[in-house]
Amino acid sequence: MVSPDPIRIERWNPDSTGRNDDLDMLGSVLHACVHAGASVSFVLPFSRDDAKAFWQDQVLPAVHAGSRCVLLARLGGRIVGTVQLDLATPPNQPHRAEVKKLLVHPDARRRGIARALMAAAEEQAREAQRTLLTLDTVTGGWAEPLYLSLGYAAIGVIPRYALNFDSSELEATTVMCKDLSFNRGVMADGELVGRRR
Repeated sequence: MVSPDPIRIERWNPDSTGRNDDLDMLGSVLHACVHAGASVSFVLPFSRDDAKAFWQDQVLPAVHAGSRCVLLARLGGRIVGTVQLDLATPPNQPHRAEVKKLLVHPDARRRGIARALMAAAEEQAREAQRTLLTLDTVTGGWAEPLYLSLGYAAIGVIPRYALNFDSSELEATTVMCKDLSFNRGVMADGELVGRRR
């Protein structure tokens, strides 16, 4: 049961005393999302141990290296959502970051958590002096309209990009971007519209 407390968004500090609890909760969120049908790189069967190992073996080292920013959404102390900002871009792309793994536990959806996490990710990107955000998402999935409503532009669709969560079919992905140097970062007919800050 999710606490009625307000949502708290924070940057993950894995050096804190609660790191193991955080890894367990992050694993639970990822596990629940994959089992609810999220197409986020994993397929069934997918255990809680697999989910925790992703955070511990792949994400944690990048956070320690300073190349990954992980934001957490907490309700009553419980992690119910997360998003990542990958800052490990090539030398010719120091202005860009990639948004990865926007996850909200199925029990905590419809509370504005995904929107709050994305707003916080934009603030973290600005602090890191990144003005272009990129991401990909399942074409026609629940997240695509969210990203569009936040000012992301759909650049194109890659057909048959990845297996869905139960490996039953190949799904298309939509590549999107948002230019944070513009007020709105909206694109019309392939051109960015808006005033520079």
